[in-house]
Amino acid sequence: MKKLLALSLVLLLAIPFVAMAESAEPIKIGIFEPLTGSKAAGGEMEYRGIQVAHALVPEVLGRPIELVPVDNKSDDVEAATAASRLVEAEKVDIVIGSWGSSLCIAAGPSFEKAQTPAIGTSCTNPQVTLGNEYYFRVCYLDDFQGTLLANYAKTNLGAKTAAIICDISNVYAIGLRNYFLEAFGEENIVAEAYFNTGDQEFSAQITAVMDKNPDVIFMPSDFTEPGLIMKQARDLGYADILFLGGDTWETEAIIDIGGAAVEACRFTTFFDADAEPSEESAVFLAKYEEMFGGKPKSSVTALGYDAYMAAVKAIEAAGTTDGPAVQAALCALTFDGVTGRIAFDGNGDAIKNKAIIKTVEEGAFKYIDTVVIE
Repeated sequence: MKKLLALSLVLLLAIPFVAMAESAEPIKIGIFEPLTGSKAAGGEMEYRGIQVAHALVPEVLGRPIELVPVDNKSDDVEAATAASRLVEAEKVDIVIGSWGSSLCIAAGPSFEKAQTPAIGTSCTNPQVTLGNEYYFRVCYLDDFQGTLLANYAKTNLGAKTAAIICDISNVYAIGLRNYFLEAFGEENIVAEAYFNTGDQEFSAQITAVMDKNPDVIFMPSDFTEPGLIMKQARDLGYADILFLGGDTWETEAIIDIGGAAVEACRFTTFFDADAEPSEESAVFLAKYEEMFGGKPKSSVTALGYDAYMAAVKAIEAAGTTDGPAVQAALCALTFDGVTGRIAFDGNGDAIKNKAIIKTVEEGAFKYIDTVVIE
C-alpha cells in the first residue's frame, strides 16, 4: 500500500513538470525561401528581415521561437518538396515566405492541406492566395503595382507609348505584364518582345522594340536579365530610353550586372525609411544595423520583418499554435508594421493603397516618390 501511495504521489507531482516541459517546447516558424539558385539574393534579403524581427521578439506565449529555414532552391518542384518537409517532417506551426510567386503557388497546397498558416513576403501574383484560406501576404499584388506603374508612366512621366520586354517563363512577369498592358491601354503598346529566364543575349528583342520608338520600355522580370538588357541596350546606342520595372528590381545584383546602364531606371517597391520614418521603422533599422551593418539594401527585408511580426501577433492573439485558430487570428489582425498598416482582406491579401518609386543614382537605389491609388 505504501508503495502505491508513493507511486501516486510521484505521478501527481510529475504532472506540473510535464506540463511545464510541454509549455517550454519551442514554437517553430518555418522559413520558406530561395537560399540557393537564381532567386537566392531575394531570399537572403527577406531572411535578414525575419532574423531582425526574431532578435527583437524571440518568444511568444512564454515559449521560445525557433526559426526553421528550408531552402526551396528557386525551383517550383523543389518548392513543393520544401513545403512538404516543413509541415510533415519539421512540423512547423506557421510559415513565412517566399520571394518568388511561383514558388509560393507550388507550395500552397501543402500548407493548406496541413492547415498550417503561411505568410508570404514579396510574392505579388494573385494566384498565391486565391482559393487558399491558409496563405496570407504582407506585400501588395501585381494588379496593384502593374496598374500603378502604367498610371505613373502616363501621368508622371508623360509617356504616350510603351514597349514591353517580358520574361515569358516567369509567372510573376507574365502577370505584371498583363496588368500593365490593361492599364496603359493595349492600343498604346507599340511593340512586345519575350525571353526566358537564363537567356544572355537580347539584341534582337532590344532592336525590335526600339524600331517602334516607344516613350518607355516596361520589363517585368526578376533582376538578372533586366540588368543585362539595359547594359546591352546602352551598348547598342540606345542611351535615352527609360526602363520601368517591378519590385524585383530592388536587388543589388541588378546594379552589379548592369553597372552604369541601369542608372535612371524606375521601379516600384514597398518601403523606404527616408520617405516614411516611423517609430517601428526606427527600431527595425537600428537592430538591422547592429546585426548586419548599414541599412537594408532592399525593401523586401522590411517585408520579412513585417511577416514575422504578423505571425507572432496572430499566435499571441490566438493563445495557441493551433493552425485554424492562428488562421482566424490572422484574418482579424491589424497592426502598424514597418511597411505601413498591416491588415488582410478576405483573400488573405494585404490591404495597400500606395507604392514607393525608386531609381538608381550613382550606383545606389534612391527614393523618388510615393504614389497613392485612391
